[in-house]
Amino acid sequence: MLEVGTAAPEFCLPNQDDVEICLRDLKGKWIVLYFYPKDNTPGCTTEACDFSDAAPDFSTLNAIVLGVSADSTLKHRNFIEKKDLSITLLSDEEKSMLQEYGVWQLKKNYGKEYMGILRTTLIIDPEGVVKAVWEKVKVKDHAKEVKKKLEELQKSD
Repeated sequence: MLEVGTAAPEFCLPNQDDVEICLRDLKGKWIVLYFYPKDNTPGCTTEACDFSDAAPDFSTLNAIVLGVSADSTLKHRNFIEKKDLSITLLSDEEKSMLQEYGVWQLKKNYGKEYMGILRTTLIIDPEGVVKAVWEKVKVKDHAKEVKKKLEELQKSD
């Protein structure tokens, strides 16, 4: 798992429209990067809708919200259309970014062990440095909490 103060690893992944989004192209912006297990599941839908609803607030803070999962770009497109989302979703089917960011981990559910995505959110500053990390995110009010932290970080910057 990445720690506050470390440089965010470089990435280039396709978004829901098969357009490549790279960290280097986002320099100068704040990034809210959240990792989630699967499109169209209850917790992930709530989280995506909350970040979508808050997207204009993040935009006024010069921040972009990026969601990342191992789902395909087609699944992302369907999820965005079905739920009318206004955020960008990145597809990491190879799981390379998920592993590099330390969110692809062994999980347990009902006694079964499997590899999966640990719901995690990062705030990355305009220089590409990790400024905040939430592990094992609880979805309720999470987008509000992230926005509040971003405001605090920008005041102290």
